Amino acid sequence: MAKPPRSTRAVIRTLRRNRLAVIGASMLIGLFVFCFLGPLVYHTNQTDVDVLNASLPPGDGHPLGTDTNGFDVLGRLMLGGQVSLEIGLLAAFVATAVGTVYGAIAGLFGGVLDGFMMRLVDILLAIPFLFFVLILSARFTATPVTLALVIGGFSWLVIARLIRSEVLSLRVREFVLAARLMGARKPRLIFTHLIPNTIGVIVVNVTFQVADAILTIAALGFLGFGLTYPVTDWGSQLSAGTTYITSGYWWLVYPVGACIVLTVLAFNLLGDALRDALDRRGD
Repeated sequence: MAKPPRSTRAVIRTLRRNRLAVIGASMLIGLFVFCFLGPLVYHTNQTDVDVLNASLPPGDGHPLGTDTNGFDVLGRLMLGGQVSLEIGLLAAFVATAVGTVYGAIAGLFGGVLDGFMMRLVDILLAIPFLFFVLILSARFTATPVTLALVIGGFSWLVIARLIRSEVLSLRVREFVLAARLMGARKPRLIFTHLIPNTIGVIVVNVTFQVADAILTIAALGFLGFGLTYPVTDWGSQLSAGTTYITSGYWWLVYPVGACIVLTVLAFNLLGDALRDALDRRGD
């Protein structure tokens, strides 16, 4: 007999005992505070170009120096972090919502419909993801919302397969059979009985989806297909900084690179810890 899902208290207790989970959560809290509360304390002008103060090294008035447009790098990191995190979270939400519903439908209906839906997923997985995103980014004007929708619209395939496999095992469980006998329709089965019982897989997937989305944003920005002025993200800042790295302007590359690495690492650490905490096979 399968074990019931772990309670929220048990999951939190397990996470608190996991050193990597604490480190990942602390890093994420620090990053969110830095990006969203930092500008309320550290005020900078991120709109008007100031060529007279361009490419200044770290010093008084500019702890991390200025970039080639005269923008304060520390303030730019905060602004770029806000955009990158917002896009990552929205993309993860879109991908998880689409993939969860798609996988649940395929797993519950089974048969020919399941076979067709999963073969479609296999075909889309065989197509290079970044190739499509680059084409769409070049064809349409990139905004935070459109980037999030494009990334999320191509990132739901893996979660769809995971949810399908979960639903295949859940649909023969007693509570689902009882709901069927009581006349529950398939939409009710999906949204009331099946999806809520895959919440562990969904929560873990969200953390990895956010990390992957932030890496994708960074890659697009680095390749020159990211957001344009006055909106900025970490990838665009990294791309602009690498142009001048040979000139000794290290403050244009290393701080933003560290932000990307730390953010992705934090989400991955938390995702691994959540997966272990929600998995009952080791109990």
